[in-house]
Amino acid sequence: MSKLAVMPFILSMLLTVQAHAQVDADDLYDLVEHNYANNDGVSIHYVSLGEGPLLVFIHGFPNQWYDWRYQMAALADDYQVVAISLRGYNRSDKPQGVENYELPHLTADVVAVMDDLDEQKATIVGHDWGGIIAWSFAEAYPSKTENLVIFNRPHPRSRKREMALNNEQKERSAYIARFTNSDGDLGGMDAERRSRSHEGTVWYERYLGAYQRSDYEAMLNYYRAYYPKPPWMVDESPIVPLDVPVLEFHGLDDGAYVNESLNDTWESMGRDFTLVTLPGIGHNSQNTGDIQFVTTMLRSWLEMQKSR
Repeated sequence: MSKLAVMPFILSMLLTVQAHAQVDADDLYDLVEHNYANNDGVSIHYVSLGEGPLLVFIHGFPNQWYDWRYQMAALADDYQVVAISLRGYNRSDKPQGVENYELPHLTADVVAVMDDLDEQKATIVGHDWGGIIAWSFAEAYPSKTENLVIFNRPHPRSRKREMALNNEQKERSAYIARFTNSDGDLGGMDAERRSRSHEGTVWYERYLGAYQRSDYEAMLNYYRAYYPKPPWMVDESPIVPLDVPVLEFHGLDDGAYVNESLNDTWESMGRDFTLVTLPGIGHNSQNTGDIQFVTTMLRSWLEMQKSR
């Protein structure tokens, strides 16, 4: 496609997006279908709405599938939008033991959901811990990954580099050492506190109920299974380029990650890589700030990938 043709094409994509009839995000909870997939005896809860190419949304810590309500509501007219409750959260099973939260189990949970839907391929969308799982899924199952979309979770290789070498990142990551050096649930969930930001909305009781059903020790076991104890080291293994298209959104005011974590991400990419930085936006870039912008950009990027 010529450079002259690119701008009209993008404009036509954006105009097409604006013409779509979309579900109101506050109505999404009552419209989705609830289902359960089985991964070697562990039941994984997921919700689904719409028909078309499959989008699988994976939430982060300590969040819930509801965090994806804006993207799911906007895209359900053209896609089958599916959001997973990670093991340990909400209505999914909560197996005991750190070993049950190792990455191969977490990526296999996504495969189990796809198998339950009788789908061989999907666009995988992850935020925070869901981003770790999404990066890892694309590496482990490239043939099952149509596209990869990441919200505020730097590539694991870049993340490890900054944790090893960047003193500011070491300070920001101090909570991880606390999680990994301690056992148990560190005092529990405090569901009311975690739901407080949703007071006055239709989602407050939904978040409250989801947190009350969740297991905080299970959430912490993700960290204990994934992170080695300090000192953290640079990943010096050979780079294996990721053979899927990648779209990454990153709020530049994220308190968890230094922005240097974005550097050299492209070295790990084997296909096109689109990075969208969001000044003034923090960690939850999928549901704070200019939500319409990121959601419209997501749809436009997906449409352009389909047109190739």
